[in-house]
Amino acid sequence: MSKPHVLIITPALAKANNGNWQTALRWSRLLQPAFRTTIGNRWQGEGADVMLALHARKSAPAALAWAQAMGPQKLAVVLTGTDLYRDIQTDTDAQHVVQVAGHLVVLQERGPDALPPGLRPKAQVIFQSTPRRVTLSKPKGHLRALMVGHLRDEKDPLTCLRAASRLAERSDVLLDHIGEALEPHWLQAVQHAARCCPAYRWLGGLPHADTRRHIQRAHVLVHPSKMEGGAHVILEAVQSGTPVLASRIDGNVGMLGADYAGYFDLGDDAALAELLLRCRDDAAFLPLLREQCEARATLFEPAREQALLHQLVKTMLAA
Repeated sequence: MSKPHVLIITPALAKANNGNWQTALRWSRLLQPAFRTTIGNRWQGEGADVMLALHARKSAPAALAWAQAMGPQKLAVVLTGTDLYRDIQTDTDAQHVVQVAGHLVVLQERGPDALPPGLRPKAQVIFQSTPRRVTLSKPKGHLRALMVGHLRDEKDPLTCLRAASRLAERSDVLLDHIGEALEPHWLQAVQHAARCCPAYRWLGGLPHADTRRHIQRAHVLVHPSKMEGGAHVILEAVQSGTPVLASRIDGNVGMLGADYAGYFDLGDDAALAELLLRCRDDAAFLPLLREQCEARATLFEPAREQALLHQLVKTMLAA
């Protein structure tokens, strides 16, 4: 008897090495060997039993064609940050997709709140996951903070750069930044920051394995995003024993919890700089953040994500 076939649609394939691709690849692995999986960025009528489409707006052509041909209950759409916090308010394709899809998946616990009330019953929270890594001992002579994310407006790297400039006189607070400069003005911004702030290093884009090692070595991850569906880099930090300083937006609060002590207001570089100084100067603060992150770690275990994912696909197949 042949295994059910799950088609995973993602707007970004391996070359992009971004969150959508990482999710598609991980889900393909988590679904095997119970299901046969295929990853693609379009649907041209090939056979499959169910479709998981990442990104309502960018995957709209495939999702809408599939729903019409195969039925909405055979379609689950995974909503990104730009879907939840921008596109379903402004983009007709994204609005059509979330109405048509039989199942909606959000990646953090505040995701359903962003949906119109009538759509919330078909939304399911599936936190992304990664295996635990050994927590490395950190150097005591300095604090090394790390930002991970391609340089684009949604990630708000300028807040990080401004915070670095505020700390230019503190040689014991270092800030590394991993991510591609996708446009010339971003390259100019990081180059200027590196000249003005000796403690700031832009490392460019790195392979995922190298990025994970940098996360393990950092004292703290900085995540200043404007919108997030459920940032994979946050859970990678948590699962590495590296606490997080994050902008207080729903996508981050839905990952780390409402009472987390490491938030700063969106765009508030002064508050971020103060938190970095507190991480360096207050001996009790980093242990507090680590303890709070550890309390969330079970949400990001692969076995949990796999069980929820298998349950979703089985429900779709039964329909």
